[in-house]
Amino acid sequence: MDKPDASGSIDVDAPADLVYRLVSDLPGMADLATEYSGGRWLNADGPRVGARFRGTNKRGVRFWSTVSTVTNAEPGKFAFEVRSLGLAVSRWQYDIEPNAEGCRVTESTWDRRPGWFRPVTVLATGVRDRVQENQRNIEATLARLKQAAEATKAADAAERP
Repeated sequence: MDKPDASGSIDVDAPADLVYRLVSDLPGMADLATEYSGGRWLNADGPRVGARFRGTNKRGVRFWSTVSTVTNAEPGKFAFEVRSLGLAVSRWQYDIEPNAEGCRVTESTWDRRPGWFRPVTVLATGVRDRVQENQRNIEATLARLKQAAEATKAADAAERP
């Protein structure tokens, strides 16, 4: 696969399977992601290869929705292809690798928009430099993901006798 347009990584002191559950949870990711504000499964009850979901996104006063298809759904990788108005828009991928402290999470995205469609998406989203905006969003999302995963791990440990 070609090099992502934007990507970031973070070490998380939580098990890889917990992090996978967080990144593949549509309602939960709405609390962690910057533009993504929620979604619902269209043909499945949860993440699996081929499952489709409608995602809603918000930036300032602008709202838009997309339909995504899950391409990877296993504990080490969650990925999906995004379409809008029937056109390929992007690919998003979370790679989760166990390490000594818990795991390392890498979030990446590839811009799949046709050149002629980019000005339309600028009007819809208000984002002129999508690569730079996605890089900022990835960094913020990963920081929130780390905080949520480590808090969940601590809460789970507190519940055990």
